[in-house]
Amino acid sequence: MSPIFDQDLPRNAANHAPLSPLSFIARSAEVYPNRLAVVHGGLRRSWSGVFTRCRQLASALQQRGIGKGDTVAVMLPNTPPMVEAHFGIPVLGAVLNALNTRLDAETIAFMLDHGEARVLIVDPEFAAIVKKALALRQSKAPLLVIDVEDAMYTGPVERIGSIGYDEFLAGGDPDFAWRLPDDEWDAIALNYTSGTTGNPKGVVYHHRGAALNALSNILEWDMPKHAVYLWTLPMFHCNGWCFPWTLAARAGVNVCLRKVEAKAIFEAIRAHGVTHYCGAPIVHGLLVNAPDELKQGLPRGVKAMVAGAAPPASMIEGMEALGFDLTHVYGLTEVYGPATVCAVQEGWDQLEIGERARLNARQGVRYHLERDVCVLDAATLQPVPSDGETMGEIMFRGNIAMKGYLKNPKATEEAFAGGWFHSGDLAVVYPDGYIKIKDRSKDIIISGGENISSIEVEDVLYRHPDVLAAAVVARPDVKWGETPCAFVELKAGAATTAEDIVAHCKKHLAGFKVPRAVVFGELPKTSTGKIQKFELRKQAGSAVAIDV
Repeated sequence: MSPIFDQDLPRNAANHAPLSPLSFIARSAEVYPNRLAVVHGGLRRSWSGVFTRCRQLASALQQRGIGKGDTVAVMLPNTPPMVEAHFGIPVLGAVLNALNTRLDAETIAFMLDHGEARVLIVDPEFAAIVKKALALRQSKAPLLVIDVEDAMYTGPVERIGSIGYDEFLAGGDPDFAWRLPDDEWDAIALNYTSGTTGNPKGVVYHHRGAALNALSNILEWDMPKHAVYLWTLPMFHCNGWCFPWTLAARAGVNVCLRKVEAKAIFEAIRAHGVTHYCGAPIVHGLLVNAPDELKQGLPRGVKAMVAGAAPPASMIEGMEALGFDLTHVYGLTEVYGPATVCAVQEGWDQLEIGERARLNARQGVRYHLERDVCVLDAATLQPVPSDGETMGEIMFRGNIAMKGYLKNPKATEEAFAGGWFHSGDLAVVYPDGYIKIKDRSKDIIISGGENISSIEVEDVLYRHPDVLAAAVVARPDVKWGETPCAFVELKAGAATTAEDIVAHCKKHLAGFKVPRAVVFGELPKTSTGKIQKFELRKQAGSAVAIDV
């Protein structure tokens, strides 16, 4: 190797700067100051206007002593203050903790204490639950509570804070100096995983990962400048899969939405020319199964992103009927949301729906800026064969992985054992390199010594035309140890029986994989639309299978 490049070529401020998504809004405000940035009811704000409010927020927080390493929590729906929080809080070096608005008071209290929040910004819709949470806090540290005012909220209003949000911003400097972090490894956000039998874990994001995943979103979706994005995905979920920062990079439009309802979504798409939206399967199912009269006059080519479960054939067909283009992605909180994508290959659109559903059900290939996603043997950390049969664990390595779990070194060490982030998802790799999840490691059903993938059974259940949602868990069995128990939520008006479901499964599954019990009813779901299997395990009596 030639030695000519061994000379000292220094890294300095002229040729090296830390990556941060906070640079995106500054550029959009400079280059496209008058472009529309936020829509909320009758409210319209430009990128220069949003940038000014973000600087005012940062300035006002700084005046209250908030600085690097301080946590600022928010309990907000998808409204303009939530967009502003993604920029005005971390520019101080402070850390944004977007709280899940569906949680109970006890869990919120735990998060406020565990994250050591110094400020809490609250929407009026959640004032009552936050008031209870504040009373349950163990910490005696002072907490500044700020009340948000929102003309689009029509419910009861109870002030629990010492100052209103707009009044708070008015005290801030609109020309506050916008300064990026000195170190891209600095924390930008704190997101909590869902707690089940134990307390939730605090996932810490860094500026570098947030910036890279925000840019990956653009690349995977070929997002144009000024895309119009509808906020159906909660911004508290993995910081909205990093899309607040993505929209700033593209100088796009944030169409805010307080509540996810089919009528409101369709109206927003028509009124604002929405081009993109994201959501869990339940959101897309809500649209597919909406009354036909709500679907009239929709623009074609709206791009939809789904994660949380593989889209069944019925969903793919339904989205195509709406004229929407569905992209399947996969990820976890610890990797900033989407980290792989089922990249559609040329010719797939010519295949029959069953084959397209099979191909699109795969979790696919790594995001552009995700360095490595592999399916590895959990014991040896060696790649499994690309045979579509040998199972291993999906593992990640690269720049788009969390810093670690807050105040939990043991869990952090376990998660990163061997130099990989361990997802806990079991998968296979097909000859074309595409990954497909077979199950969570804790969700495999072992019946008579045979492994049964709950996801495989669920895929079959979703093929039944009357099934709206389905989940399969282990049920204790004296003879077999465990057998599959299917929980099924039917479409409105369906009269399908348990016998019908079992007969349907027998057509597509080996006998030992067919559910031995079928339970009908509405399935418990998280705020992001994921089915809460731990609740179903309790109902099935498989308490030992409840995840921790």
